Amino acid sequence: MDGQEYLNQISASNQPVEQSKLSKILTSKYFLIGVGAVVALIIVIIIGGMISSGKGDAKKDCISLYLHINNTSELINEYQDSIKSSELRASSSSLNTVLQDASKKMAEYLTVKYKFKDKDANKKTVEKLTLEKDALNEELFDAKINGILDRVYAHKMAYEMQLFVAESSQIKKEAKDESLQGILDTFDSSLENLYSKFNDFSEGQ
Repeated sequence: MDGQEYLNQISASNQPVEQSKLSKILTSKYFLIGVGAVVALIIVIIIGGMISSGKGDAKKDCISLYLHINNTSELINEYQDSIKSSELRASSSSLNTVLQDASKKMAEYLTVKYKFKDKDANKKTVEKLTLEKDALNEELFDAKINGILDRVYAHKMAYEMQLFVAESSQIKKEAKDESLQGILDTFDSSLENLYSKFNDFSEGQ
């Protein structure tokens, strides 16, 4: 037997032993338990992340909706008298009444539920909503000086109404308070009745 044949024989005799050891480790009860624990932990982390990502803050979102309503109402008061179409102006007045009613009810709810005062609103939320209000105000002002306010106003208010409904829907998922649900249901229904008047508005009407 030469040297090469001897080495091949040793290699062949050692291979089953190494495979056997690896096989025992992989099939070991403790190894399988460890793998199972890691997999379970990963699943728990994933599910926990999904739950937390879908879970909002009802108080924060209620305040945000309340402030958004007030900001939009202020812009309606600013531009409503400049609308040329009597029909759109009447619809705008109806929308403002809906917003003012919702604002009053939301303010009462927030005061009773959370002892909320306007000065307590989250600074970042206020800044965000103020920027959005300023942007909308700029678009409406430009439309006014360019003689296309009616068309732009109708389009923008229809969009604002869509935002209100989306915000309301989110709050309903977060809060199970019956009084709040009632306020939001009435708000949504009123917006739904008015939406087409803005979304379908045509200056040729």
